Amino acid sequence: MAAFIIRRIAQALVVLLIMSVLVFAGVYLIGNPVDVLISPDATQAIRQQVIEQYGLDLPIWQQYLHFLQRLLSGNLGNSFVFNMPVGTLIAQKLPATLELTLIAVFFASAVGIPLGVYAGYKPDSKLSRLIMAASILGFSVPTFWIGLMLIMVFAVQLGILPAGGRGATRELFGVPFSFLTLDGWSHLLLPALNLSLFKMAMMCRLAASGTREVMLTDTIKFARAAGISEGTILRRHVLKLISIPLVTVFGLELGSTLAFALVTETIFSWPGLGKLIVDSITSLDRPVMVAYLMLVSALFVVINLCVDLAYAALDPRLRHGSR
Repeated sequence: MAAFIIRRIAQALVVLLIMSVLVFAGVYLIGNPVDVLISPDATQAIRQQVIEQYGLDLPIWQQYLHFLQRLLSGNLGNSFVFNMPVGTLIAQKLPATLELTLIAVFFASAVGIPLGVYAGYKPDSKLSRLIMAASILGFSVPTFWIGLMLIMVFAVQLGILPAGGRGATRELFGVPFSFLTLDGWSHLLLPALNLSLFKMAMMCRLAASGTREVMLTDTIKFARAAGISEGTILRRHVLKLISIPLVTVFGLELGSTLAFALVTETIFSWPGLGKLIVDSITSLDRPVMVAYLMLVSALFVVINLCVDLAYAALDPRLRHGSR
């Protein structure tokens, strides 16, 4: 098991190194932040001073080495626009995005998996057909449209939930969270629901197809022949057999939800990383853009590493076979 973990960590580090090259090249070869940072009326001497100050006159490979050196030392640089450390800027916005993402993904899993298992266990029932039809809508309807409809119904017409913002927060270990207050929950419900619907539909259909396939295997037939109750069969056999694809989707969707919560955060004015990255792209704030992309890449790599380790824990054949 130790060799398996070391090998996966080494692979993760290689992926992060490759991603750093791609992210740096993709961001630093597009646009010129000097045009945004300096007034068009500035003299050539002032422009040259700013270019040298930010190291924009160096070759691209030398800029990358400086960036990699700062990254390894934990220094993400200073924002061109906000004139403050990028790490501090991201740390201020990250808790809000993490809170929204985790609640949305866990809610999608807690609702989607049981519904999918039921739909796969009794595929011919009316409720199962209704569940599968609703999951198709979850895939088909755009997220931004659902968000606008949620605001129109619950905030405008019914007036029972706020249309945006984060609401009151309470600190936990020095970090503000909304789920610790009732007002925070009222602001959190609509964006979390909007962000979770697509994931819920995916988890539901995956669990339904996996359950339907497992129910036809010899394992289930032998379990029923042995007189094991249906509840025990679902808990000990079906859920265990469909757990690996569910763990895969859970890990990938956790990363993608964190990376692409931009639309939901914009619609509901949620003060997370979404608005920060939009403002950074508009102003060509390269350090913030690179730091955000590297953060997302690192989260994907870490999540995939955790998924691989979960595979090995769920099915020992995987780690033994990798030897």
